[in-house]
Amino acid sequence: MEEKISESSLLESFIDFANTELYKNESGTIMITIGFVLLVLTSFILTNILLSLIRRVVTRKLPGEDKAKFFTVFSFSKWFIYVIVLLIAFSTIGVNVNAVLAASAGLLIGVGLALQTLFQDIISGIFILLDQTVHVGDIIELEGKVGRVEEIKLRTTRATTIDNKVLIIPNHLYLTNSLYNWTQNGVTTRESVDVGVAYGSDVQLVKKILLEAAKGHKDILHKPEPTVLFTDFGESSLNFKLSFTINDSFNVRFPKSEIRFEIDRLFREHNIVIPFPQRDIHIIKK
Repeated sequence: MEEKISESSLLESFIDFANTELYKNESGTIMITIGFVLLVLTSFILTNILLSLIRRVVTRKLPGEDKAKFFTVFSFSKWFIYVIVLLIAFSTIGVNVNAVLAASAGLLIGVGLALQTLFQDIISGIFILLDQTVHVGDIIELEGKVGRVEEIKLRTTRATTIDNKVLIIPNHLYLTNSLYNWTQNGVTTRESVDVGVAYGSDVQLVKKILLEAAKGHKDILHKPEPTVLFTDFGESSLNFKLSFTINDSFNVRFPKSEIRFEIDRLFREHNIVIPFPQRDIHIIKK
């Protein structure tokens, strides 16, 4: 009997403690008690546990790279859930959430306009992480800048240029510009070197020399084989394009330079002239 009385008194003491007022407005419609604070804290703890369980279930069979991307998106979206839980908790004590949102609408619009670019970057980052158009290690070209992707974050992408400079790319540029992914279809890419020769040159000999220059380079792949295209009859030259395949497009400028050196050497050996633009001026005297 004494134990029941003791338990009952403890329960009453706890209820009295929980009903202790911390804040009450003048009209008495809104009252914050210790119990409400404990309820909010408990709701956040339970929400966090539930979200952690969902995250573990979803990412249990995902590969490491996809798991890291999901964590980034998940950590961003869970804050919206916390805000919703907080608004529900305030509505239970009589706070007019709709009135609060309406009163802050003007402020929210101003903040939204000020942070418009930030939101664009974040949304673009989510799209990149979900549709996987860009991966770490890809070589991309954006607005004339080429870099190897080193890290993809929710707001920015970090890439390293050919000159070993760090390129910070706001993610919204992916939505507003054309993005060239050099390695989307694999590590090998098709590259080319353009050259013009003087009119009257032996075009078959030119083709042979260009193929020799490409096949003799150690970084050029033999399959698919290099090809030579007779592209046009220019104003001052016969124009050719030497196409070849390489598996290191990020450093392709070095093989291209070496091939040009070799073409120039072979042309000199065979007396093939690379012309420069010429103009004939006719002076008419009256």
